[in-house]
Amino acid sequence: MYTLLSGLYKYMFQKDEYCILILGLDNAGKTTFLEQSKTRFNKNYKGMSLSKITTTVGLNIGTVDVGKARLMFWDLGGQEELQSLWDKYYAECHGVIYVIDSTDEERLAESKQAFEKVVTSEALCGVPILVLANKQDVETCLSIPDIKTAFSDCTSKIGRRDCLTQACSALTGKGVREGIEWMVKCVVRNVHRPPRQRDIT
Repeated sequence: MYTLLSGLYKYMFQKDEYCILILGLDNAGKTTFLEQSKTRFNKNYKGMSLSKITTTVGLNIGTVDVGKARLMFWDLGGQEELQSLWDKYYAECHGVIYVIDSTDEERLAESKQAFEKVVTSEALCGVPILVLANKQDVETCLSIPDIKTAFSDCTSKIGRRDCLTQACSALTGKGVREGIEWMVKCVVRNVHRPPRQRDIT
């Protein structure tokens, strides 16, 4: 009887919580992506004005509920001196969203270098990675094939994990919902990193 009631309680009042890191260089659009995610998935959320978003120094946190899953986002600052802190969060995370500024060709090699460190970290072995080619609303941006070519050296290092490269415009919201829904499917089916149980509040 206890097991039945316990199961019913979990079904009614608990969600599986997954921690998702949002990584990428500074000015790639990570915080804008986070704000758009919260706006699209949280009915009563009145997002901050996207024009007022500044460079993240440290960490932004946001929560989104998708079905029975709760995603806890950790948006980490992307400046070079802050990238050394990223790996402190790897052991706790269930997924990574890596944001690329597809309008900034000059820093593409720098972004690839940061991405390479992410995918080769043993602490992230088997963790799904969503690569967002952001700012696709800008006419002069690099296309998905351009970005895949630039990051082609990293392909063999990705290993056995779910990985998707997707076009996105965090500013207009295009690709945000699809990216989050893909990530939810991946973290739910990843048996190597079980979720945390959280009461619904």
